[in-house]
Amino acid sequence: MASKPKILTASSDPRCPEISADYADIMEQHFEIIHHKLFEQHPSKYQDIVAIIWICGPDIDEELLNKLPNVKIVATVSVGYDHLNIPLIRNRGIKLSHTPGVLNDAVAEMGLTLLLASARNLVRFAEEYKRGTYSEQVPVNDVTPQFSGSTLGIVGMGRIGYTLATRAMAFQVKILYNDILRRSTAEEKAIGATYFSNLNGMLPHCDFVIVLVNLTPETTPIMGEEQFKHMKKSAILVNCSRGPTVDQEALVKALKAGEIGGAALDVTTPEPLPNNHELFKMSNVILTPHISYQTRKASNGMMQLAVDNVLAALDGTDLLSEIPY
Repeated sequence: MASKPKILTASSDPRCPEISADYADIMEQHFEIIHHKLFEQHPSKYQDIVAIIWICGPDIDEELLNKLPNVKIVATVSVGYDHLNIPLIRNRGIKLSHTPGVLNDAVAEMGLTLLLASARNLVRFAEEYKRGTYSEQVPVNDVTPQFSGSTLGIVGMGRIGYTLATRAMAFQVKILYNDILRRSTAEEKAIGATYFSNLNGMLPHCDFVIVLVNLTPETTPIMGEEQFKHMKKSAILVNCSRGPTVDQEALVKALKAGEIGGAALDVTTPEPLPNNHELFKMSNVILTPHISYQTRKASNGMMQLAVDNVLAALDGTDLLSEIPY
């Protein structure tokens, strides 16, 4: 029986030191998994590794690639690929893939969850109730905003942004959006969306703003001091993209100054945030640890797509989701 091709995977990142059982099951159907820690102990034994499946480490640098002369593809289990040195990898003739599409529902669901939770001050009420602050009746004047019937601004109407918009329609919100590319008339009509080519022109109309852009030089950051000054004082910012798309220092200043009403962030800079960070001390801020994609369905779908891309590269066929040139 022929041996399976060897792939390098796993992580040197303390946030995810082991491969999940689900991930291992998917990979082991086709490959022999070489854990990064084992590889580093005996790199000369594993020069026949043909692919790297990147989960959240190790760094793919020149030193690592010099030890892996037969790698044909780097498949990142993520939509974003700003963590990869693309010129370095491509200059060696190595293919690159990512995993868009399969996590649209999961991230849109998380975005909607944060929109609703921030609209209703859910985390603050839950924490205060646990502490006994609301041992009897909630004060009648401690009211919250309401997402239903509000105006939602979507910054980045890609796959995830459009998926979220279709879900938000159930709450009868008015949908505005900004992107470098405009959706077709039919797509806009289907979700009742209005396009703004200028972000600052859209922000004053929004009760809620959600950031869903890819991290690029142009979007680093896309929301900063200038943008916060254009938002309503009651508006809430949600970020489910990448931390650097929002100028975090400017956000803290805007929240302290009352320029905006609150924020809900699934991504920050850095990740994780230090425990003593000012954002943790703000009652109008919700923080979650970059979990938008972490459903079993989405995670396994991402790994399966990464595996399928590796199989395509080894077969010499087109990748299913190659990182754009």
